[in-house]
Amino acid sequence: MSILIDKSTRLLVQGISGNHGLFHTQKMMEYGTNVVAGVTPGRGGEWVLAGKVPVFDSAKIAVEATGANVSVVFVPASSGLDALYEIADAGISLIVCITEGIPMWDVIQACSYLKQKKVRLIGPNSPGIITAGEAITGVVPSNICSAGNIGLVSRSGTLTYEVLYALKRYGLGVSTCVGIGGDPIIGTNFVEILEMFEADPHTEQVVLIGEIGGEEEEKAAEFILNEMTKPVVGYIAGLTAPTGKQMGHASAIIKKGLGQAEEKIEVLQHSGVHIAKHPEDIPKLLSH
Repeated sequence: MSILIDKSTRLLVQGISGNHGLFHTQKMMEYGTNVVAGVTPGRGGEWVLAGKVPVFDSAKIAVEATGANVSVVFVPASSGLDALYEIADAGISLIVCITEGIPMWDVIQACSYLKQKKVRLIGPNSPGIITAGEAITGVVPSNICSAGNIGLVSRSGTLTYEVLYALKRYGLGVSTCVGIGGDPIIGTNFVEILEMFEADPHTEQVVLIGEIGGEEEEKAAEFILNEMTKPVVGYIAGLTAPTGKQMGHASAIIKKGLGQAEEKIEVLQHSGVHIAKHPEDIPKLLSH
């Protein structure tokens, strides 16, 4: 069992003809993801990856021809807004946006439009989603992940990979891993993913990886305290970050009295979350 994607996912790759899109499309297919179409304007009628994937000029035509129901976005940041609009209008229900650097105002507009269309957006600036043993949409390396019953949700791509590998080394695996993205404005937040894990009968424990900046972890803590029945282990990056200095992601900046790692840790612990001091400690906390 999983959330968001599985073996039945029919994936469309927006920006498939670029080096980034083509490379990761091949990796997703090698894992077993059912990639049914790619989109690159002006390249319609071509086939890529040894003739395995057809390329279309528009998402609308691609969806009509192939029945794609999930899209992963690899387009340049300057084309991000148009790509998201196009995919939503084509009838896709889930968009995973890998692209980083999309202007904030563009993301705000896109999120508003997608909400009206009832389309879920993961990202932008997301490493993607992996449902272990079934499908990948994004850039998560498949060899660092084992199948299991742990749901993982994270703001940090690098820490996602580190924790996945730590779990694998410890003999543990994940149901689904979701990178929600590290930008200040994102489509799907911690709480929404936690709701899905709470409802998933095959997810028995959850790992939440947060970082400094914003209030997403505090909102997650409130949900965990009031709604979740499954145990949650957390890790918050940025304990040594100075106030007012951006660290890593665009949203990883703390202001006076807001977004500090200590505050996030305190509120999560108050909600019953076991906090790891280091990412490699997470497997041990899950096993207790």
